[in-house]
Amino acid sequence: MLYYVLIGLCFSLVGVAGLQLMYLLYLDRIDKEKRKHITALEHLCRDLQDKLDAASEKIADQETVIDNLEVIYSRREEAWADVLEEN
Repeated sequence: MLYYVLIGLCFSLVGVAGLQLMYLLYLDRIDKEKRKHITALEHLCRDLQDKLDAASEKIADQETVIDNLEVIYSRREEAWADVLEEN
């Protein structure tokens, strides 16, 4: 009778070890998926950073154009003011 109890205990321990092994494999798969997801997010972040840098450069270029136009426009106003004062 004791042999049957020991055999049952061995089977239950083998079952627990198998369950732990399956859980370990599950955790390993989840870890790999998270790493892939992090890599994809890093690539997306890099692409967004490149787009942000390009947009910042474009904004800076547009600001210089606007500043140049404001200087030209203010010179025209000064010229018209001189013309009006002379008349």
